[in-house]
Amino acid sequence: MTSSRVAWFQCANGIAGDMILGSLLDAGASLDAVRKSLEGLHLPGWSIETEQVTRGGISATHLTVLVDDNDTARSYGVIRDLLERAEIDERVRSRSQRAFEHLARVEAAIHRTTLEDVHFHEVGGHDALIDVVGSMAALEDLGIDDVFVSPIGLGHGTITSAHGSLPSPAPATLALLEGFVVTGVDLPVELATPTGAAIARALCESSTPLPPMTISSQGFGAGTRDIEGVANVVGVLVGEGTRTHDDAVVLLETTLDDVSGEVLGATISHLLEEGALDAWAAPVKMKKNRPGHVLSVLGDPKDLETLKSLVATLTGTLGIRTSLVSRTIHQRSFVDVDVLGHTIAIKVSDVNAKPEFDDVARVANATGRSLIEIDGLANHAYQERRDAT
Repeated sequence: MTSSRVAWFQCANGIAGDMILGSLLDAGASLDAVRKSLEGLHLPGWSIETEQVTRGGISATHLTVLVDDNDTARSYGVIRDLLERAEIDERVRSRSQRAFEHLARVEAAIHRTTLEDVHFHEVGGHDALIDVVGSMAALEDLGIDDVFVSPIGLGHGTITSAHGSLPSPAPATLALLEGFVVTGVDLPVELATPTGAAIARALCESSTPLPPMTISSQGFGAGTRDIEGVANVVGVLVGEGTRTHDDAVVLLETTLDDVSGEVLGATISHLLEEGALDAWAAPVKMKKNRPGHVLSVLGDPKDLETLKSLVATLTGTLGIRTSLVSRTIHQRSFVDVDVLGHTIAIKVSDVNAKPEFDDVARVANATGRSLIEIDGLANHAYQERRDAT
């Protein structure tokens, strides 16, 4: 079991790039180290100011980015090339590239265009670059290996953008937060921004409870508004954790000899859609030498009754065995590699690194190459990238 430096962000009242960076500075990241990293971007005409403020009774660091250039329109290609040329730490570069690639992908989908044709407006300016790269630099200064976020609060109302008035949260924000747990906050303000959502998406897969960790520091990053009755802050806990943790799950099993393969397949698909952590079927020989299957389902203990009802309804079984089991989870992160001009995500843990199959299949289909060849090229690209760092 290996140890790691862990950061867990508390985002009950939203998430934004400047608030993430402010919280990390408040937790002990060096502002000088962040500035030095940002200077590696070779962007002219910017400065950072910080001040201690109070939001909802909580002392927090408020970050202000001052820029001389108000031009906020940059294409994704320009930002990608800028980051590639930047004189910054490799993990800062990789994490920053991932954030902007996620932004580009959702913008391309929303506007029905290609990655190369995506033009960022509000998130293409100096301040967004500084928020993203500065946050990644602060994480690096703190030595953070693994990042987690709580459920994220979303406001409502409308926001003004380069495309006119949009509903809040912005469509790009919602697309970036797919897979994350979100909660509604009854405030007519934009609590979660595309930049904040992109940083979260680049660093973790979904919202999680506070992971096991020994806390070494905490910090709070303040939003610009001082909202009555609400602590307009993003909090962060920093400490030592492990790259594995154990949790308790329920295991449901039933043995079936009177359902078809079609029913089994549909049952497994439906269980996964309804929140099962995993589901599978294994062939067995039953009493009277009948061939059958054991249907197994893993789930969160709170979902036990729902899963039992689904199994009974979908299969018609008259008996279900349940037990509480422990599972060990290895934390994982993602690294992007280039294969034949296409991006493939590599899922990396302390025991393995594996290309995401959906990405491999997408690139194989786009290039006409075999799945095996693309998988091999992705693994080779990852090994070269790892050896270079």
